[in-house]
Amino acid sequence: MKRVLIVGGANGIGLSIAKELSDRKECETVYVVDKARLEREYKNDKIQDFVFDLTSPDYSFFDCFHDIDTLVVTAGFGKLALFKDVDERYIVDSFNVNTVACIRLIKHFYEKLDSKKDFYCGIMVSIAGFMSSPFFSVYAATKAALKIFIESVNVELIKSGAVNRILNVSPGSIKGTAFYKGKTDLSLVSELAKEIISRMERKEDLFIPHYEDIFKEVLHRYYMDFRSEGIHSYEYKLQSLNKR
Repeated sequence: MKRVLIVGGANGIGLSIAKELSDRKECETVYVVDKARLEREYKNDKIQDFVFDLTSPDYSFFDCFHDIDTLVVTAGFGKLALFKDVDERYIVDSFNVNTVACIRLIKHFYEKLDSKKDFYCGIMVSIAGFMSSPFFSVYAATKAALKIFIESVNVELIKSGAVNRILNVSPGSIKGTAFYKGKTDLSLVSELAKEIISRMERKEDLFIPHYEDIFKEVLHRYYMDFRSEGIHSYEYKLQSLNKR
């Protein structure tokens, strides 16, 4: 990983991945693209930051990153709210940023993926994309669509003889990120960032953090009785909201 593009890398897990890779001797440049500028404290000689709106109809901006050998997409947002309480603008923006932007970026760099030359790629999806998620219905729908897209394209890559895969990173909540408008704490996300990088290097196609100790059982309960697990999820999130 010498020339890396991280879309959504100005904070959270994207920023942590940027910092981890820029610390490597072999890494030459890390391009960070986000809706906001990178804070000065996180800049160094290897990291270059750019501002871009992922809802833009024109993605020719990304032509300037033709030299990359790694693509990481961590951009995305969501909020805990009942579906009846979200407006239509939120629905459209959620799909445009969480789903459509990722698909467009994969399309933009697809020739690099569909190759026998190494190209590393990871996309932040979510465990919410694997099951019903009340209070997160729109967010979960955007991630479910992204999950199926990645799985489908990975099969196409296998059948084309390409050596590359898209890594679907599907965590639950991640401490130390700015997802809920908090401040990034790199000390809390650095280990996860290292694990994501390692799995991208191994060309894995799915990584669910805490799968064995948490989500294996959750997913089993969901597939056995999605209605019951959905109700459990509703009550759990309601408690989380009440604690705020």
